[in-house]
Amino acid sequence: MFSKLRLVWLVAQRELRDQFRDWRVLLPMLILTLSFPFLMNEFAQQTVDFLNQYEANLIIDRFIPFSIMIIGFFPITVSLVVALESFVGEKERGTIEPLLTAPFDDWQLYFGKLLVGIITPLVASYSSIGIYLLLILRRGLSMPGASELLQLLLLTTAHAILMVSAAIVISVQSTSVKAANFLASFVVIPVAILMQGEAVMLLWGNDIVLWLGVAGVLIISLLLIRVGVAHFEREYLLGREIDNLNLRWMLAAFWRNFKGDAVSLRDWYGRVLGISFRRTLPALTLIVLIAVISAWLSYDWVVKYAADLISSASPEKLAQIKKSLGEMPELPIANVHLSAPSLFLNNTRAMAVIFLTGLASFSVLGILFYMINIALIGGLYGVLELLGIAPMPLFLAGVLPHGLFEIPALVIGSAVVLYIGAALVTPQTGKSMGEVIIELTADWAKIFVGLVVPLLAVAALIEAYITPYILLKVIGN
Repeated sequence: MFSKLRLVWLVAQRELRDQFRDWRVLLPMLILTLSFPFLMNEFAQQTVDFLNQYEANLIIDRFIPFSIMIIGFFPITVSLVVALESFVGEKERGTIEPLLTAPFDDWQLYFGKLLVGIITPLVASYSSIGIYLLLILRRGLSMPGASELLQLLLLTTAHAILMVSAAIVISVQSTSVKAANFLASFVVIPVAILMQGEAVMLLWGNDIVLWLGVAGVLIISLLLIRVGVAHFEREYLLGREIDNLNLRWMLAAFWRNFKGDAVSLRDWYGRVLGISFRRTLPALTLIVLIAVISAWLSYDWVVKYAADLISSASPEKLAQIKKSLGEMPELPIANVHLSAPSLFLNNTRAMAVIFLTGLASFSVLGILFYMINIALIGGLYGVLELLGIAPMPLFLAGVLPHGLFEIPALVIGSAVVLYIGAALVTPQTGKSMGEVIIELTADWAKIFVGLVVPLLAVAALIEAYITPYILLKVIGN
């Protein structure tokens, strides 16, 4: 085992030597690492002074964690060039053939490049953060606590692993450095948006959500590494010379996988859709288990932590809440807000969001949205119970009629998203990553059109025109 890992280090050493010879990479990285802490320090002071002129009462100490996160992020963006050129850059320079013909396994080549791609930005980020902490001490400001500082360093590490992992996947799949650099925006922009949410959590001091964010980013990073290794083929690197966006071929491949060999709608449901659905059965089993766990955890959390809030509420407030719950059925009956088309469009839009976010995050974000939807049911059940309202009759009347169709549609659609994530990280010899994505998208479209859409249509009709009357009678009794 150690001999195999030693070969990984040999690849990494070769990559490090190439980096230190290229001043075009080293000089910008060095300048940014040394100068940005001073710029950020001055920016934070000027921002606080300006806002305090308008009685904002901001304290610069609260900006220190935010500044550390930003300082750690910028060196990573510059160092991303190294990861983007790791494979495709060598291909353009004509130095990749000796590397690919060397007696290394594919995973050894990949992890050697990945190791250097991660170490370089982390060294720059940690150095920049260290300089900023020295500036804080010099100004006599309070340092972040050990736990908060560890959290910020782990966030920086998670961001570096995520961005470098995605950049190396792009480098493997691209045929030119120019194309890889253009695709880098699909790495930097999502992480920058993610950091905006993390910044809000930092200013609010919500440590639990930040720890969950670190875990989620690391999970996606590991999945990206798995995708890169699964779809790394030496022949693919040497064989392709230019990227062609052949929309006709893409549409033909999608339609071929969507239609299959079916000659009629009944044949399509029986054979083509049936085969795709059977492939998702393991994921479907896991999704049902996730639903049970999510509903139970949500219910348990509400019972434990919301009980104090409800017990401290005044009787008038509780009476107002119960009155609002009693008036809820009047809205759909009057067709003021709810209608079958709007419910159907809302539910199909939610399923499309689960699919798109799941495709972009190897199922992680898609399943997270699914868990949130299921958790709402358990949470509402717990709230009704704490309010002294019998929840079971309300759920049987207000959720079960349309839920018999809507919940299976949500479960099946989410199971396909989980299956797509698992298939993307599984090696598929002889197929490019684009071919795999087209086939998986066709599988999702088959199940979405053939099963999910009909179930959601029936659920929307029942929820708009039947459920409100049943719920009104139950509440009335």
